[in-house]
Amino acid sequence: MTATAGADRTATAAASALSIRGLWKSFGELSVLSGIDLEVAEHEVIALIGSSGSGKSTLLRCINLLEPIDAGRILIEGEEITGSGVDVDRIRRRVGIVFQSFNLFPHMTVLDNVTLAPRKVLGRSRAAAATDAVALLERFGLADKAGAHPDQLSGGQQQRVAIVRALAMQPDLLLLDEVTSALDPELVAEVLDVIRGLASGGMTMVIATHEMGFARDIASRVCFLDGGRILEQGPPARIFAEPREARTRQFLNRIIEAGRL
Repeated sequence: MTATAGADRTATAAASALSIRGLWKSFGELSVLSGIDLEVAEHEVIALIGSSGSGKSTLLRCINLLEPIDAGRILIEGEEITGSGVDVDRIRRRVGIVFQSFNLFPHMTVLDNVTLAPRKVLGRSRAAAATDAVALLERFGLADKAGAHPDQLSGGQQQRVAIVRALAMQPDLLLLDEVTSALDPELVAEVLDVIRGLASGGMTMVIATHEMGFARDIASRVCFLDGGRILEQGPPARIFAEPREARTRQFLNRIIEAGRL
């Protein structure tokens, strides 16, 4: 590699909120991710679509360092996070993740769920953490639920609390893993509205979703995963209207036939 080419790659990494290069991940003999390359710019919203088992969730877990990778590199704002000696906890402060299961502590109130990590991990005082948490809860229509426990909330409210909890850590990057999959259809809209608000506010996000209409409306770019590879990516208007790959067309045709797009 020439010095100029090396400098160009370094500049690209520094300009990216997230840079993934040649990422491989297997579980035993099962290859789940097979050479993923992805660049995500600051304030960009990436929607990962594809069949179950295509690698979407595993990719998000690798980005958050919940799964060790077999090969490749992941960089956050130019800093490699997959090298040796990386402080995993420090990286996770910068990369929030929300799962399809809410994972709220059932014995804690909403306010305590939201303030726990800022107090324990960031060293915030109880008062300061509570002030920020209440502001977030108000922003997402949950101020009146601060003293409630998770079992007193609807599924949509619990998922919104899970998103607020991730935001309370003030992450640079937010990962959302099928966050509407565990919800009744009538509750999906309120969670999607929250994510739309985050996108309009400039939050950098990578979203794994089966909600094709949502992906089309909110994403800056859509990536179609198949067999652990990003088979095709591009603007939502092109991916959904004129996919170039036969496998992408087959997938979307099935989605349309099922009435989900």
